[in-house]
Amino acid sequence: MTLKPLSTYRLQITSRFPLDEAAAVTAYVAALGGDWVYLSPLLAAVSGSDHGYDVVDHSRVDAERGGAEGLRRFSSAARAAGLGILIDIVPNHMGVSAPRQNPWWWDVLRLGAESRHARAFDIDGRLGGGKVRLPILGAARDEVVARGDITVDPTPAADAPDGTLSYFEHVLPLAPGTTRLVGDLPALLAAQHYELRFWQDQSAELNYRRFFAVSELAGIRVELPDVFADSHQEILRWLREGLADGLRVDHPDGLADPGGYLERLADGTGGAYTLIEKILEPGEELPSWWRTDGTTGYEALAVLDRIFVDSDGVQALSEIDERLRAETGLARPASWPDLVHETKRMVADELLQSEVRRLVRVLPMGVMGAADALAEILACFPVYRSYLPAGREHLRHAVAEAVRRRPDLAEAIEQLEPLLADPELEVAERFQQTSGAVMAKGVEDTAFYRFTRLGTLTEVGGDPSQAALSTREFHAAQQARLSAWPHSMTTLSTHDTKRSEDVRARLSVLSEMPERWAEVLGELRAVAGSGHGPIDSLFWQAAVGAWPISTDRLLAYAVKAAREGAEATGWQHPDAAFEERLAKMADAANGAAAEILARFVEEIAGFGWSNSLSAKLLQLTGPGVPDVYQGTELWDLSLVDPDNRRPVDFVARARMLESLDAEVARGILPPVDVSGRAKMLVTSRALRLRRDHPELFRAYRPLAVTGGASDHAVAVDRGGVTVVATRLPAGLARIGGWQDTVLMRPELSATDVLTGRRIEPGPVRLAELLEKYPVALLEDAR
Repeated sequence: MTLKPLSTYRLQITSRFPLDEAAAVTAYVAALGGDWVYLSPLLAAVSGSDHGYDVVDHSRVDAERGGAEGLRRFSSAARAAGLGILIDIVPNHMGVSAPRQNPWWWDVLRLGAESRHARAFDIDGRLGGGKVRLPILGAARDEVVARGDITVDPTPAADAPDGTLSYFEHVLPLAPGTTRLVGDLPALLAAQHYELRFWQDQSAELNYRRFFAVSELAGIRVELPDVFADSHQEILRWLREGLADGLRVDHPDGLADPGGYLERLADGTGGAYTLIEKILEPGEELPSWWRTDGTTGYEALAVLDRIFVDSDGVQALSEIDERLRAETGLARPASWPDLVHETKRMVADELLQSEVRRLVRVLPMGVMGAADALAEILACFPVYRSYLPAGREHLRHAVAEAVRRRPDLAEAIEQLEPLLADPELEVAERFQQTSGAVMAKGVEDTAFYRFTRLGTLTEVGGDPSQAALSTREFHAAQQARLSAWPHSMTTLSTHDTKRSEDVRARLSVLSEMPERWAEVLGELRAVAGSGHGPIDSLFWQAAVGAWPISTDRLLAYAVKAAREGAEATGWQHPDAAFEERLAKMADAANGAAAEILARFVEEIAGFGWSNSLSAKLLQLTGPGVPDVYQGTELWDLSLVDPDNRRPVDFVARARMLESLDAEVARGILPPVDVSGRAKMLVTSRALRLRRDHPELFRAYRPLAVTGGASDHAVAVDRGGVTVVATRLPAGLARIGGWQDTVLMRPELSATDVLTGRRIEPGPVRLAELLEKYPVALLEDAR
């Protein structure tokens, strides 16, 4: 086992796949070639949570996920298999949707400011008279009371000595001494340490910090030493007792002081391997002074995707998108930055209005038009956040852009700039926490669903305005990663990706045949459409990318995507008639449109498989620590969560790997076909070689490829291993294949680890090298 992983394999631990079942998978992960296992959050979460990011109790491992003993048994199994263990942790927030399951939150609701946990939550006592505002009611409070929807149970309980009140599934504690008011419900409600509010009030009237716009996730103040200690005692025990080797930190940008948090965490873990879920905008660098080994790899994903996108075709796809918007009567922003500004401003004005209003409340001086000006600066902020005193250049950029867009706010913006730049001021601290939330909700969760020209480009960590990379640009990015963050994670699929790696690989083919896609899209829309052109494009791309796909999965994606885009329907006010049209489209996909879909997918599937194998090999052998998301060693055609968290059949995969190894030993190689066995071959051979011979992966030297199809090859020497991949395979087919294209190699013989073939010293024709697969993994003779 290594102190820093050579690779990781992500497992989603749930009640349906608890730690004991995960323990049974460790032998398979080791056989595949994995070095560490990477687990989703394990602390006690809201009952039934499939993701675990809604932690309710930091003191224990979730019983539904296997509990403390389950973790111990899993750790023993992993050690027996020679695997390290990386565990996801959630320092920014806690789950509060079921208050009684969260002892800290329950205590605050019962005792208010007198609770020892009151300081753990980021509650603004200046709003609401010190009461926590709970947006859980389906109507105004007086109406709810008049209907009799609130009931009271004065029976004492261990955690509620004065009884409880209930509103449908919501159960809340009564404050001490208030049982006497049971006969007067309005008076009883007024006497509590919380204030029941209409659910729509969360956007503008909430008084506690939350995760993005999710009121069921309340932010906690880990910058306070006692809160850090209380929320990390169990986590640090895992490291101390050898139950884990490293940590993945969720959403550090939500913290008041991410750098300070990482310092305290490193001190507590003894400098254990630590990654952070941090999204970097193009050109943005991870703070070099942070005590972390790197990010979870979204920026690597963006680079890997774009080497397979045809830049010329993207322009044609953009023209299709513009026609669809015009046909639908939608105004088209002049550019991606304009669209981002529009959606971020909408989020700041609506979903996150509560957070903007809090910024106004903590200003040390009055500023006329402060709310409008703050929202504009947030909408213009170019990255997720700054880390004052570092990052003032981002604030200067945002201020200049805000003044350009809104000269009428120039005076207010100029007054705000020095306040937002002063790290000693609360408004500056909170602005940094808020800008990331506005970016995430405005870009990932809104603009990405409006910018529909090519689904590959609207992925977490990517900037759709940067559509494609040349091989030179790709190599430069890989060399920079090796130089700056050699132990940072790389990824292709995660629990947060909006489309799995294989869906994106297939959709990238559309950039090579935009005219053909326009024809097919027209055929599909003639069968069924929503009346909203861009959503039709998004929907039918999803159907093509994930085909074959069931009606219910496709409909779930369509509804989520349309609501996130918030143009034709939305989360707060769904348009039932529009969503019925989406349902008819989903029915048509497996009905009247099925033949069109099947025919087109058959036309492009092989090119998609080529992209998939190439991306996988480049990721698994490239700089950084490659992660394999559960199940993606075979074709995985998943869409946005929860679709990408579906159960994985590990028994079948273990059997397949065993039979694959036996067949390869007899010289029988799997074809590139629907079974995905070729992907398992590439994944297992790359992981095993990296684990067994890490010394072969310490350099990064681009290799020369000459000939008429040289632009279709990516080749690199990793220091003893040569990696070759195919890009833009449809275009390669159109020009007649590799023809005279040659990979320049030294006078060394090598073995293709994928096929077992011996490669003679010197240059090699790609038509020969890539005869069986679109990729090659050459181990130099030693």
